[in-house]
Amino acid sequence: MPALFHVDAFAEGPFTGNPAAVCVLTDDFSASDEWMRAIAGEMNLSETAFVRPRDDGDWDLRWFTPRVEVDLCGHATLATAHVLWTEDSTDAEILRFHTRSGVLTATRTDELVELDFPALANTPLDPPDALAAALGVEPVAAARNVHDLLVEVVDAAAVRSLMPDLDAVAAIDARAIVVTARSDDARYDFVSRCFGPRVGIDEDPATGSAHCALATYWAERLGRTEFRAYQASARGGTLLVTLEGDRVRLGGTAVTISRGELIASS
Repeated sequence: MPALFHVDAFAEGPFTGNPAAVCVLTDDFSASDEWMRAIAGEMNLSETAFVRPRDDGDWDLRWFTPRVEVDLCGHATLATAHVLWTEDSTDAEILRFHTRSGVLTATRTDELVELDFPALANTPLDPPDALAAALGVEPVAAARNVHDLLVEVVDAAAVRSLMPDLDAVAAIDARAIVVTARSDDARYDFVSRCFGPRVGIDEDPATGSAHCALATYWAERLGRTEFRAYQASARGGTLLVTLEGDRVRLGGTAVTISRGELIASS
């Protein structure tokens, strides 16, 4: 039966960062979409990753929230790479994952895992009328990318103090609302929080895919391509972000919290 792991990703220690479940499927195990959605609902984490080895040495990778399958997920990819390496499932120095967002790679240096993800362009727009009321703060600027609505607010304190109306946030047509500001802490360049009740995630603790858009957004404003970012959720998450053309490198560490075996059939 498949092995199942609980991993904290973009974490500086246990019980920080973003928890993900990682289910390692064997070649002979048949996992239907309905079964994977059910397992993700049972785990009740922002994402559960399902990874299966391919004949060519690469891996197939899919991600599910408790409600839906998603096209891109950074923290569950980092968690998956961490599991494959720490559980001696591979001796490859570079992992190649085949996903709904194309082939994504992961490399490691000591404890640091670095992901190679697509950069996401942002299109500026006038903030929707309902946005300020939903967030409880006036936007400074807003932009859309292929997944999310990105909102800049006046300062980092405003990001940290957000108490959004999650029902109102869910009514806005976007996978998630990513709220960001320049950091007031010299250790970081910008801060963010990510709210996705529309896809079953009230607040995501540390969101790799959101930083694929935050990288391009802050590169334009700060005139730089390398950042240390902090996601100011209750758990907190630290990400090393590098914009390289149409790609983003996301670096972080992960901690395995538990390992087990699924006994429910598909």
